[in-house]
Amino acid sequence: MNSSRRSFLAVSAGALAASRAAMPAIADDPHDFKLGVATYSLRKFSRQQAIVMLKQMNVRYINIKEFHLPVDSTPDEIRAGRKEFEDAGFIIEGGGNVSFSKDDDQDIRHKFEYAKLAGMPIIVCAPTHVTLPKMEKFVKEYDIKIAVHNHGPEDKQFPTPQSVLDVVKNMDPRCGLCIDCGHTARTGVDVVESIRETGPRLLSMHIKDLADSKARDSQCDVGEGDLPIVGIFKQLHKMHYTGGVMLEYEIHEDDPLMGMQKSLAYMRGVMAGLRG
Repeated sequence: MNSSRRSFLAVSAGALAASRAAMPAIADDPHDFKLGVATYSLRKFSRQQAIVMLKQMNVRYINIKEFHLPVDSTPDEIRAGRKEFEDAGFIIEGGGNVSFSKDDDQDIRHKFEYAKLAGMPIIVCAPTHVTLPKMEKFVKEYDIKIAVHNHGPEDKQFPTPQSVLDVVKNMDPRCGLCIDCGHTARTGVDVVESIRETGPRLLSMHIKDLADSKARDSQCDVGEGDLPIVGIFKQLHKMHYTGGVMLEYEIHEDDPLMGMQKSLAYMRGVMAGLRG
């Protein structure tokens, strides 16, 4: 175990309480989108550790990744994991990214059952052109939204928001997109315009920043890169978007807390400016 992990495990309950007491409360505005964290950002940490770190970031909304609530858990284990998050004060915005690569109704149903038990109103997902149309009937049955996550130039199924929109535009309104702004920028399409184009089909977002908008490995703290974060937030504000904008922090995986806090502070500042 490296020193940063040992240091983390040494955090006492008193220190956590003190850190939270020192942080101002964040008032919800019903006209704002829901700024939060995709727990994939904390993939090197257990669920209990992730909960402590999320509290230190003073976030309310989370998108749960399988690292912290495995999809193949028993129903009781899923309910218990959900309870841990909810008892800690978090609102589960959704879950994922969840793969739907298998053309098998039983597999699709299993993942919708998982989402239902876990209290996920949205499944951020990675389907194929074969499985996506088949998911619509499960969306209707379970009343759980799906938000297809585009994964950039390497994605053979849905690289851009436009490639998702082409398929979901005539499906049930609960079938939509999770735009990943970093992956979107790397395809060369305009991120802000892509958000405008998706309109009400935009059900969730993953936010990150890149020092070089074409380079996958150039991720940096939000606000320090090349992506138009202010423009993205202005467009969301203009659209009256009230869905989730989840920080997906993929760097410094063994010690991400400082960078995530900086990223959230920057985005909160942008949101405060738009309110003003």
